[in-house]
Amino acid sequence: MEKKILSSSEIDRIRTSFAAQSLMRTFGAELGEIAPGRVEITAPILPGSRQQHGFAHAGLTFSLGDSAAGYAALSMMPEGAEVMSVEVKINLLAPAKGSRLIAIGKVVKPGRRLVVVSAEVFAEEAGTRKLVALLQGTMIPV
Repeated sequence: MEKKILSSSEIDRIRTSFAAQSLMRTFGAELGEIAPGRVEITAPILPGSRQQHGFAHAGLTFSLGDSAAGYAALSMMPEGAEVMSVEVKINLLAPAKGSRLIAIGKVVKPGRRLVVVSAEVFAEEAGTRKLVALLQGTMIPV
């Protein structure tokens, strides 16, 4: 991956797109670090996003990882481009127990037609992070 610094307009484009995602607002998700080929999204594990055992629901875990990976892909695309998921696979590694989730999306291989991405999702409890899911997928410019 080429070394690149994102301009303020490129960062604003990602922030504006993220702000338009009503599902992320519903989850209370926030953008963290934005760098070329790498985006972090965090969200609290709210009572409405838990499964029957009290852990974060896999739907929350997947949504955060998918969005983080998608925005990582977008960070590598030219101005005016948008991105959509073509396919994403998730491995749930441990129960997502904690107060919040942190998803770190990364570009594995940028391409003109397809971008291979990955994401790691961590559950955080009392300042300690535990890896709870790995995602791998393909994004397409639209």
